[in-house]
Amino acid sequence: MQPTFVIAGKLTREYILPYSGPPLLDSPGGSLLYAAGGMAVWNMNAGLVGRVDEGYPREWLLNLEERGFDVRGIRALSELQNVDLRSFIAFNEASERSNSGAVSHFARRQLTFPKSLLGYQPPDESRKDLRVPEPVSPSALDTPRDYRVAPYVHLCPFDLISQSQMVNLFRSGSSQIVSLDPSPGYMSPGFWRDLRLVLQGVTVFQTSEEELRSLFWGETNDLWEMARRVSEYGPQVVVIKRGRQGQMLYDVAGNHRYEIPAYPSRIADLTGAGDSFCGGFLAGFQQTNDPLLAAFHGNVSASLTIEGSGPFYALGVLPGLATARLHWLKEAAREI
Repeated sequence: MQPTFVIAGKLTREYILPYSGPPLLDSPGGSLLYAAGGMAVWNMNAGLVGRVDEGYPREWLLNLEERGFDVRGIRALSELQNVDLRSFIAFNEASERSNSGAVSHFARRQLTFPKSLLGYQPPDESRKDLRVPEPVSPSALDTPRDYRVAPYVHLCPFDLISQSQMVNLFRSGSSQIVSLDPSPGYMSPGFWRDLRLVLQGVTVFQTSEEELRSLFWGETNDLWEMARRVSEYGPQVVVIKRGRQGQMLYDVAGNHRYEIPAYPSRIADLTGAGDSFCGGFLAGFQQTNDPLLAAFHGNVSASLTIEGSGPFYALGVLPGLATARLHWLKEAAREI
């Protein structure tokens, strides 16, 4: 069966030390899975596009299939054998994250350092050539042919060249909804001209406040003005993710501006919250065709994800909890 949704993103092998709760050691993660988990709170009919090395556990892919995802777009490539898919994150009591000093984090918590994390070095973002595709980024060539006509598409953060190629792959479908979450690496004034070309094929632009401010650094401090500037190049909906402050939503068609508070969750692990929001948003948009209601769906997905660890924690919560949180948000949002 052809998937209703397609999600493209990165896959990792996660090592997470939440401030409280058990550690997550060598577990499936990455933006692709967190977006899929947020979407699956509402709809699981998604095809996944990503890249792994040949040592990536086969049972992890089988588990995705058992959950109902289509994994034909996840390719195991021999050329990734020298690419480190491991990702380490530790959180302190203020929910601040660190991906360096793994040994000291384990020692501080009196935990045995896992042998599978030996030799890990956090990626040096400063040495990346931002105009060269990353080997771990999903490619347009990886995308199964029947995925290319899926009505709803979300592109997680990865390099600009690969995202641009993905947007071009899907933009030919006039009725397709393409959602883009940019990579922080290229959200700067030097890439604005390149990004404007990509935005012509994007329906929903979902970025963080920090990324948007970086893009317009030195030009304006008005987030609504930034959202309007972005919308001039194609997106009909601009979402600004603001962490604990919730979201700002600019609905271009009706010239509506909304502020949506974050649902007051118990925070255990913030990993993947933004990706989970994006997946939930697109599922909500498919159900309602209403950007505001879609944002409520994304908000709820993120609120459930951060109460535990792992991309699919939200799928194990009490039935009806997500719907109850939707009702709370409908009363709490306000139009500006």
